[in-house]
Amino acid sequence: MKIKQLSIFLQNRMGSLSKPLEVLSKNDINIRAMCMADTSEFGILRLVVDNPEKGKECLEKNSFLVKITEIIGVEMNDTPGGLTTVLNVIKNNNIDLEYLYAFTHEKEGKAILLLHSEDIDELITALKENGITIVPSNEVYNL
Repeated sequence: MKIKQLSIFLQNRMGSLSKPLEVLSKNDINIRAMCMADTSEFGILRLVVDNPEKGKECLEKNSFLVKITEIIGVEMNDTPGGLTTVLNVIKNNNIDLEYLYAFTHEKEGKAILLLHSEDIDELITALKENGITIVPSNEVYNL
């Protein structure tokens, strides 16, 4: 149920984003979703890949600072208001999200929303109790 996400710390310099992506490509690791957050000094590249343990190992062998973080994926309607529906459940349960990102996939009319909170188990419980579908990690890894 929980998805292992790679968080890679990068210096905010031209070309720094391509280097970890090249390492993953050379090692046949496929990226399923990604999000980049940056400041003037550094960036955090968040990736969901098809093999998170192998991805972490390959990146660390190439001197990248990598952390595996647990996130969850939920299915939402890919229509106006689909995101709002999920966010209202989270807000109404007083859960503080740290970040989120989303992507569409082959299921017509659906998107996957990736979420991180300090208490993932509390987040899962609240979403399930409100009829939100949690996407199994294997489904995301194998998209």
